[in-house]
Formats: sequence, structure tokens, C-alpha cells
Amino acid sequence: MQPGRSPTDTLSSVTTTFDLSPSFKAYDVRGIVGETITVDSVRAVGAAFVDSLELAGETILVGGDMRPSSPEFSKAFAEGATLRGANVLFLDLISTDELYYASGTLRAAGVTFTASHNPAQYNGMKMTRPGAVPVSSETGLKDIQERAERYLADGSVPAAAVQGTTSVRDVLDEYSRFLRSQVDLSSSRPLKIVVDAGNGMAGLTTPAVLGDRILPALPFDIVPLYFELDGSFPNHPANPLEPENLLDLQAAVVQHGADIGIAFDGDADRCFIIDEKGEPVSPSAITAMVARREIARAQAAGEAEPVIIHNLITSRAVPELIRHDGGRPVRTRVGHSFIKAVMAEEGAVFGGEHSAHYYFRDFWNADTGMLAAMHVLAALGEQDGPLSELGREYEPYFSSGEVNSKVQDLQGAIARARTEFEQEGVVVDDLDGLTFTPEHGDWWFNLRPSNTEPYLRLNAEAVDPQTLEDLVQRVLVVIRD
Repeated sequence: MQPGRSPTDTLSSVTTTFDLSPSFKAYDVRGIVGETITVDSVRAVGAAFVDSLELAGETILVGGDMRPSSPEFSKAFAEGATLRGANVLFLDLISTDELYYASGTLRAAGVTFTASHNPAQYNGMKMTRPGAVPVSSETGLKDIQERAERYLADGSVPAAAVQGTTSVRDVLDEYSRFLRSQVDLSSSRPLKIVVDAGNGMAGLTTPAVLGDRILPALPFDIVPLYFELDGSFPNHPANPLEPENLLDLQAAVVQHGADIGIAFDGDADRCFIIDEKGEPVSPSAITAMVARREIARAQAAGEAEPVIIHNLITSRAVPELIRHDGGRPVRTRVGHSFIKAVMAEEGAVFGGEHSAHYYFRDFWNADTGMLAAMHVLAALGEQDGPLSELGREYEPYFSSGEVNSKVQDLQGAIARARTEFEQEGVVVDDLDGLTFTPEHGDWWFNLRPSNTEPYLRLNAEAVDPQTLEDLVQRVLVVIRD
């Protein structure tokens, strides 16, 4: 940014150091508009994207969410990409899973401008190779960053001998029809559904997929909350992982006597579920619920032992159900790049995370909140009981959620926990942090250090609330300075 210039003066402030590392993360690009992500840097990234992935002469997809800076950033990215010889197909206003749909069905690389659940002053880029294959720091994002920094240092993006063209395509209709083909909801019993879009992209996709904006009406009465697309998020942050952001939805479900509540994050690639009593249904329970349906569908198609992916801090009820239903559970580290990679390696039909990301083989191994929500609606709609009863089938254990402790000596704290519990014969594995599992199986817990802060993250689960409380307090005494 130019010296003395306010970050809010212009989106096209020039970075003087040409260091894009503050906005380039492990899986995507995310930064403060006008400060760590600017029109100039985005233009350079568009050029670098084409060069790094060797996309000259190919069509690439460019879209964005409802944040005010997304249209200008989309245009800048396209300028850089076409200068380097790629043809840009503008998808315009899209959810992140619309990009995955388009990348998968059109076999094209692409980018969407979004900062997901981050506050209004942020924006960013999620990039894919053709077929919705993610671009992460391990699969090309670092090279894109370095090339973009060089273009910024040179002061311009050189034009290729043959420059690209631009065109526009709206994929909302195709996306909606595709999702409807994946889950048949037409025979569901009538359901009243409250949907909190959080002023994010679900305000566009929900009426198209679950309503009658494009396709015939389903037997659903949809009560909309915050469907107006507004990247300033005037009602609450579009981050349903934080309990306070679910309060409006919980109250509306009870007020309207609804059967279910669904909350989406800002770019609509995650969904969170509320039962008819206004209580959250855990992402582990949703993972198990959808896994059961996907195992049955794969078995009906002749698949002997369908593979389901779950990360290591998902409830142990998930692998137990998968085995019970004839599937094979595969445990992975936390993080969508790990999940997607293992999904592809194993040919898994489905994968779920505690963070409410849900991945489907029939959706190019990508995550989609809408498709997961449709599976939950189908499971609820094909039986007569309330969601609270259905959910209990998949939540036999009690979970702590993520408990963060500020610890100066992270490795010392982890070592103390290992020493403390190994003395009792507890099995410890180090797939991602350390996971502690006793032989008797009444509880387990995982400790993972944060990559960016002096925090140690504890996730624990037990057979009853008192065992869980005792376990959490004991671990915290051991690890806290």
C-alpha cells in the first residue's frame, strides 16, 4: 500500500513490498480489502494463475460472492488472466459450491472471490483446477503467489502473443437441477423449514434449489431469514460455527413451529442444522446421518464396502455406524485439503468434518452445504418422528466441542499430557496432534496446537456428561501453565 494512504481510500492501493504472504493461506487467499488484498495484487494473481497452471488458450471460470469488492476483483483477475492468454467465463454471483459444480461439469479451472465466514472488511480467492480439484499451498498456490509477486515487482503483466476473450454464463439453473437429481425430495412429507442465509449466498441458492424459483415446488414451507444479499452482514456474522450466530435461527424455529432450521455460512459451502426444539444437531451426527444414506445408495449400485472419510475429532459414533452399515471408515487429519485428497485416493462416497464441511464423490469430492442439507431433509421427511429423536440416534456420546487454552510452551504441555496418560496405559497416536484413547473406551480426547497462535485445542468425548466434565478438567489442569 502506498505510504500515508488509508486502506479504505481505494481498492487498487499498491503494495510496496510485493509480499503477498499475509493473504496467501494454506488452502486459499484471504485478506483485508485495500490492505492485504488489492485490485493490483488480484490482477497479478490472475496472470500468475494462468501461467502456473498452464492455462493459456483454455477457458477459466471467474465468479464471486455478495461482498462489495467481489465484482471489481473478478474484473481485475480476468484482466490478468486474459493478458496471459486464457479465455474467461464469468459466472458472476455464485456460491462456492456453484464454482465446484461448474469446474466439475465443465472440466475447467476457476476462482471465486469470497472470504467465506470472515467479517465484511475481508475478501479472498478460492481456486480450483479442472474437475474441482483444490489449489492449496502444496499443489500450486505457493507458485502462484511467487509469480504474482514478480509481476508486481515488474510493475505490469506482460501480454501474451494471443490474448484471451471474455464471456458470461449463469450456472444457477444447471446447478439447481443437478442437486435435485442427487436427492429426491419430491416424496418427502410436508416440512416447515427456517433457513438463515446470514445475508450470504444461500439467499440466492436456497430459493433456486429448495424453493420454486426455478424448479417445481417441493413439499416445503420455507421461512427465510436474512436472504438479502449484503456483504456488510447487517444482522450477524455469516459464521454459524459460533453459537451466538445461531440464536436468531433457534428462536425462529421455535416461534414458527418449524420442523428444522438450516444455517449457511457466507459462501454457502457449509450448513448447520437446528432441530424443532431449537437445539443444534452436531456435525458428527449429520456426518453419520448422510453416511448412512450414501452407504445404502452405493451398496444398491453394487459397491461392496463403500468408503466414508471422517476426520480424527469427529465423534467415534461415526466410524461405529459406518462399520455397522457395511461401510469402511477412513480417518484423516483435520482440513479440507486432506479430506479431498483421501476422498480421491480411496474412491470414498462421502466425507464429513466437525466443522460442517461435507464432501461427496458425486460432487467431484468437493464440499457443498446445500447437498448435505438436502440429505438431512430427505432423512427427516421420509419418517414421521421429529428431528430431535432422529438426531439422538446418531449422537450417543457427549462432546466438549473445541476448548482452546493459551499455552506458551505448546510442546511442553503436550509432552506433559502424554506422560500423564501413558502411565495409565492410554493409547496415544500422532496423526494430527495427539489423540488419547483408553482401553476401556469410556472417553477419548485430542490435543492439537494452533498453527498461528499460542493455543492448544482440546476436543474430548465421553459416554456421559460427568465423565466428560471430569476428563476436560483433568486435561486442562495438566496442559495449562
